[in-house]
Amino acid sequence: MSDLSAFAITKKWPARHPDRLQLYSLPTPNGVKVSIALEETGLPYEVHRVAFDTNDQLSPEFLSLNPNNKIPAILDPNGPNGQPLALFESGAILVYLAAKTGQLMPTDEAARYETLQWLMFQMGGIGPMFGQLGFFHKFAGKDYEDKRPRDRYVAESRRLLQVLDGRLASRQWIMGDEYSIADIAVFPWVRNLAGFYGAGEIVGFDDFREVRRVLDAFVARPAVQRGLAIPPAP
Repeated sequence: MSDLSAFAITKKWPARHPDRLQLYSLPTPNGVKVSIALEETGLPYEVHRVAFDTNDQLSPEFLSLNPNNKIPAILDPNGPNGQPLALFESGAILVYLAAKTGQLMPTDEAARYETLQWLMFQMGGIGPMFGQLGFFHKFAGKDYEDKRPRDRYVAESRRLLQVLDGRLASRQWIMGDEYSIADIAVFPWVRNLAGFYGAGEIVGFDDFREVRRVLDAFVARPAVQRGLAIPPAP
């Protein structure tokens, strides 16, 4: 039985199964990246809901694991060299899970770096831009009289969709025939843009047929369907 008592986060979220990887998350685009990867790999894990409505992410216990107060974060009792590993940032966690399980990442060295390239495309482009568009289109930003900020993010989001659409032409997934962490990183954000943010029309989402095709294939995967609902609503 693993002993995780040295980690303060377990005081607020006790581990019922301390031998399993501990996931601290919410079903947001960044959060479901990790739950989907865990469901795809079959790695045993225990999930803990970090409730934003009660500011769980600002609690001392959560900050002890992630000082950047963002979800998701993990605590793996069986990390490198058999030692527990605490990790935050969804992209870093995806790379770690792929390496740990030998799944969701090409074995060819050049293809691995290409996969990381598209992972960084999501982390540095799609995530921040789609998120800002969501703010200006759906949330408080929609009340701004000056629409230039919104229009900037609309234009950049559309440009990113064009890049992705071109990449997916004649490819089953971002890396070709092989489903990878690049797809797991990108498509929860695409789904959120057209779905939760309601920004499909404003970015002309129907113009990007390849993106739509792969999004449909992505959400049809059983592991994705499970991961999108983790952690479940209270």
